[in-house]
Amino acid sequence: MGENIGVIKKKFEEAGTEELAALYEEYGADERTGVRTLISKYRRKEEKLAAERKRLKAMHEFEERYAGCEFICGIDEAGRGPLAGPVVAGAVILPKDCEILYLNDSKQVSAKKREELYQEIMEKAVATGIGMASPGRIDEINILQATYEAMREAIAKLGVVPDVLLNDAVTIPLVPICQVPIIKGDEKSVSIAAASILAKVTRDRLMVQYEEILPGYGFAKHKGYGSKEHVEALKRLGPSPIHRETFIAGILGR
Repeated sequence: MGENIGVIKKKFEEAGTEELAALYEEYGADERTGVRTLISKYRRKEEKLAAERKRLKAMHEFEERYAGCEFICGIDEAGRGPLAGPVVAGAVILPKDCEILYLNDSKQVSAKKREELYQEIMEKAVATGIGMASPGRIDEINILQATYEAMREAIAKLGVVPDVLLNDAVTIPLVPICQVPIIKGDEKSVSIAAASILAKVTRDRLMVQYEEILPGYGFAKHKGYGSKEHVEALKRLGPSPIHRETFIAGILGR
């Protein structure tokens, strides 16, 4: 009888990339189902990891284009569309050799994974900044201008001055830094994707807190977006202090 499968499994669990290649060769002729399954499992994991690294490499196109710059900053926002709550902007400068696996546009990532990515970004980033514009400010100057204000605040809170800004689709007024607006930038740039994650997680956490202060609207669930549940609660309870009056006027017939 060959080596105990439990022992072989432990070898695979503890192996690095180079050691895995040696294990494939060592146990490649073992015909036992458990060993064959184990080898297939780790080959699939390696293939998945290789595909992920290839995807991430493609998301470094703009970072590589501006590699001569010391500080490349990604900018994105969360919360332009909701009926309630602030709009939040994130600004992130990542190290040039930084790898954050499965980093992507926040809308493409589960809530659980976003939280994990948030922690990793905060640990690895050279600098981060968060800016917000309140519902009242959104009503006062409109959502686009409020978004720009939040982005300027996020940049100001970085603690360093970026050499270039990679923005998700917009050019921010009153910012004397080179800007590169990228359509669907959160899918094409790791820096913008990281900013997207920070903005989204920050805003979602805030909306969960609002649910505790202003129960009945379902803020923790829909995060202020115009879901059927939210609209029904709005009509039943009336607007809360964090609702955007300019967004809900039509719903309430004002």
